Amino acid sequence: MNDDITSPERGPTLRAEWAALAHFIARPRLPERTAPFSRRSLIALMQIYRLDLALMALLALIASVVVSAGLELPETALAGMKITAGLALAVIVGAPLVEEVIFRGWLSGRKRHLAAILVPILGSFGAGVLSGTGVAGNGMWVIAIAVFCVGFTILLFWTGRNHPPMRWFSRAFPVLFWLSTIAFACIHLANFDAGALWVLLPLVLPQFVLGVLLGYLRVHYGLWASIALHALHNGTALGLVWIGLRFGGAEG
Repeated sequence: MNDDITSPERGPTLRAEWAALAHFIARPRLPERTAPFSRRSLIALMQIYRLDLALMALLALIASVVVSAGLELPETALAGMKITAGLALAVIVGAPLVEEVIFRGWLSGRKRHLAAILVPILGSFGAGVLSGTGVAGNGMWVIAIAVFCVGFTILLFWTGRNHPPMRWFSRAFPVLFWLSTIAFACIHLANFDAGALWVLLPLVLPQFVLGVLLGYLRVHYGLWASIALHALHNGTALGLVWIGLRFGGAEG
C-alpha cells in the first residue's frame, strides 16, 4: 500500500484496504508472512467487514427483486427453527472456528498448518469408532478426543506460524485459493433441503463472496482475522433474522 493512504499509526484507509483486496482477487499471491496482530490489523479487519456488509446488502436487494418478480426460492434447512442460545453459539462460534481451520487454515502453505487439517478428520473418525463400539460409554472418551484435537490443532498452528510457506504451495496458491473458495461455497448447498443444482448454485453466491474476503484476511493478517470476520458475518446475519422474527410477529 502507498504511504500517502496508510500509516502504521492510523492503519490502512478504506480505499487502501479495498484496493489491496481488489489487487489480490485479480492476482492471488501468497505473502511470505502475515501481518502481526496489532491495531492496524484490527482496522483492516473492520474495513473488510464494512465491505462485507455492503455486499450482503446488495445481494439481499437482488434476492428481494428476484422474489418480487415471482420466482420462488428454496427454503433453507434452518427455516422455521427457533433461534436459541445453543444455535447462536454454534453459528457464531462453532462454525467459524471449524470451517476456517478446514477451508483456510492451510492456505498459509506452512507444513504444520497443512497437517492440522488431518487432526479434526482423524479425531472425528476415532470418536465415531469409539461410539460405534460402545467404548465411548457416557461420552467422556469423545470429549477427551475433542479436547485433544483442539489443543493439538492450536499447537500446530502456533508452532508453524513463523515457518516460510512451501515453494510449491506458493506457486500453486492461485489455484488452491480458488478451489478452497469454491469448496466453501458448495458445502453450503447442504443448507437447502431440495432444489435443482442450477437453482441452488446462485444461492451460495454469498458464501463464495464471503470466502474470497476470508481468504484474503487469512493469508495477509492471519487465521484469527478470518475467524473474526466469519463470526461477525454470521452474527450479523443471525441478528437480522432474529430482529425480523422478533418484530415481524413470529416467535424467535
